[in-house]
Amino acid sequence: MELVVGTLANMLVMSSMFILVALGLAFIFNMMGILNLAHGTIYMIGGYVTYAFAVWIGLNSWVALLASVAVFSLFGVFLEKYCFRPFAGNFDASVILCVGITVVLQNIVNNMLGTQVMAVPHFVRGIFRAGLVSVSYERILTFAIGGLLTALIIWLVRATMLGQQMQAIAQNRESAYLQGINVNRVQSLACAIGCALAAIAGSLMGAYTNLNPFMGDDMFAMALMLVILAGAGSIGGVVIVGLILGGMNAVLPVLLTGDYAQAIYVAVVVIILLFRPKGFFGHEA
Repeated sequence: MELVVGTLANMLVMSSMFILVALGLAFIFNMMGILNLAHGTIYMIGGYVTYAFAVWIGLNSWVALLASVAVFSLFGVFLEKYCFRPFAGNFDASVILCVGITVVLQNIVNNMLGTQVMAVPHFVRGIFRAGLVSVSYERILTFAIGGLLTALIIWLVRATMLGQQMQAIAQNRESAYLQGINVNRVQSLACAIGCALAAIAGSLMGAYTNLNPFMGDDMFAMALMLVILAGAGSIGGVVIVGLILGGMNAVLPVLLTGDYAQAIYVAVVVIILLFRPKGFFGHEA
């Protein structure tokens, strides 16, 4: 029973974090056609910045998280204006730029902090117990925040003026501009939201597990697979596929050794893409 509950809790936690990071990645790709290869690095540094605010400066963990969100929202605006906007439509140049950003930021963190074991101070402590079931409050909180933010993003995209403008730009950038939409402003807000979501996920996972300079690599790979499997332009698809991938990520390591689990995981994704190259919910560009 304990194993089942633990596996289910891990599935929900990982799914919610995959979805948060993937939503930010999807925003930038759908609207600007830029594959932000630095998104996993932003996720990683988000955890370290929250750690710095909480441990080095001494802020409360929640205040540190909010400060990190503010920092990365501004960083998202900076990325859009000075890095992504000049290379919009130039896929090769944008990929090279994002690789450069990733290498620089990873090496800065690695050289400054090395292999030190760090973790963001817990946002909540204790264990919830009900009969034979016991789950840490940290897991419950991480899933709850992930689920709440996911619901807010879906509401934002589907029920607000900003969301309608984002969808219009994703469908046809030129037509959106001719309809009077401030494309640059909307793109800046989308990048700010995307970077903020990545920073929140990195901070929550930094409290759930340990921080390391390369933690963003695996998360980026998972988020990229999620976006591809969901299909271009499908926010709801990101949520559904995120739950599936989170379930696989939690269950396979329990049933198989790490190497076999990873191999089967990737193989399943490849096979699905052979039959559904546009993803489950994708549409023609």
